[in-house]
Amino acid sequence: MATKKRSARPFPHLSKRGDVHMVNVSDKSPTRRQARAEAVMSVLPATARALRSDSLKKGDALATARIAAIIGAKQTPSLIPLCHPVALSGVDVAITVASSKVTLTVTTETVGPTGVEMEAMVGASAGALALYDMIKSVDRSAHFTVHLLEKSGGRSGAWKLLT
Repeated sequence: MATKKRSARPFPHLSKRGDVHMVNVSDKSPTRRQARAEAVMSVLPATARALRSDSLKKGDALATARIAAIIGAKQTPSLIPLCHPVALSGVDVAITVASSKVTLTVTTETVGPTGVEMEAMVGASAGALALYDMIKSVDRSAHFTVHLLEKSGGRSGAWKLLT
């Protein structure tokens, strides 16, 4: 395999030869780490009403989305190639339904050598995708965005999305 040329700026996910690799975190001290991400889904007002009244033919869409978010957070290293398996000590999912939007907020927590931002974002994404699957028969136009809201712990400390 030929050596790839890269810029002089080092990237932790690139080896000295320029190959992608998983960062070694064995020398990092374990700290309490938390992250919060959200998926905001735009839905039709009738869809929001159906979600609030639990009247969708497919069943309890919000419970399904909550379970999918938890499973998604736990499966992050299986989906995102360079993520470390993390022993999650908690995954909390809050779902709010407004007149034309649904917000899934996923909070992940661990005590370990690496953060849980990706777990929170994958959880929010998986929950939103499961919710879309539950409502698509009544609202194919539903769509969502996902973003990190905040994280804490580790060497880089706390970070919060400015709104």
